[in-house]
Amino acid sequence: MVGLLDSPHVTLLPHPHGFALTRLILDEAELLTLAVDPAHQRQGIGDSLMQSWLARLETRAATAFLEVAADNTPARALYQRHGFAVISTRPGYYRRTPGPNADALIMQRYLPYGKLRD
Repeated sequence: MVGLLDSPHVTLLPHPHGFALTRLILDEAELLTLAVDPAHQRQGIGDSLMQSWLARLETRAATAFLEVAADNTPARALYQRHGFAVISTRPGYYRRTPGPNADALIMQRYLPYGKLRD
């Protein structure tokens, strides 16, 4: 992760009980990681981090992407609430021990900036 933070394209959005690590290259944004301390989950922190990230992109990106494990129901619900939809699947991408591997869902959301440029 240290190498990522050295990139001029990567931004860390901090919160006292979590963080989001994002990347913006040209007009494409990517949520690399969103993490919330388990003791503070279900308190709106993930929602707040998503709102902060998306607000920063309003005049800078046309599309936002992220990847989530198919079995991560709370995260999928969070991303769907913020307008993301599944566009592709990477079968068996996340290793689970024990148990079967989980698919990775690639999710996308179009942003207002893309509409402003058309």
